[in-house]
Amino acid sequence: MKGQEWYQADAVAEAYEDKRFSRGGRLIDRREKEAVLEALSPFEDRRILEIACGTGRFTVMLAERNAEIIGLDISRPMLQQGREKAQHAGVTDRLEFMRGDAGRLPFPDDYFDAVFAMRFFHLADTPEAFLREMARVSKDVVFFDTFNAGSARSIYNWALPMGSRLYGDPEVRSLVDDVALDLEAESHDFIIPYGLYRKMPDWMADGLRDLDRSAVSSPVGEQMASVSYWTARTSE
Repeated sequence: MKGQEWYQADAVAEAYEDKRFSRGGRLIDRREKEAVLEALSPFEDRRILEIACGTGRFTVMLAERNAEIIGLDISRPMLQQGREKAQHAGVTDRLEFMRGDAGRLPFPDDYFDAVFAMRFFHLADTPEAFLREMARVSKDVVFFDTFNAGSARSIYNWALPMGSRLYGDPEVRSLVDDVALDLEAESHDFIIPYGLYRKMPDWMADGLRDLDRSAVSSPVGEQMASVSYWTARTSE
């Protein structure tokens, strides 16, 4: 998988959220959290697994909503950031962080009500293997996001430190079918690249986001979206 060593550096973990979700990046954080909440609701007494949980942005959020959640990541520094966040939020009794490999999940079949991964599949060298494991341990919902080949990201992807795996719509649908999941819902967002938002002050990013939302709601805009959110269910 791309970036394994990079994500395990202490300095990267410590600066991760400030670098990505401050200034205009807070709009990205808000939209991603909305997508997770919509896909995984209801939460109370549900057992949920987050793959590549990083610093616990979503893990802690769901624990605060009374989910029983495990966050799995390969990076010890990232997990430590998550543990500190959970302790500060007072949710350590409903949350566990584990270091592990998303390609070999240490759980039995159908162990979770829902399994999700955010900011993960663009790093995956074998996406089908990861999605198959997610489907295996979930008895209901599987949720994930992808970066899209038809978006502006494809123009500058080569210049990113690790690049990204970019997906076309047919490839995602084929992946979902291949692991025997049923695609239930999809949504597409952010014509304007994430990197541009992060460089903007709040007031400028807010105005641009309004324009972005209007543009992406059109059929042409949807095809140009940078990111897609996919909600699938295990086949009965």
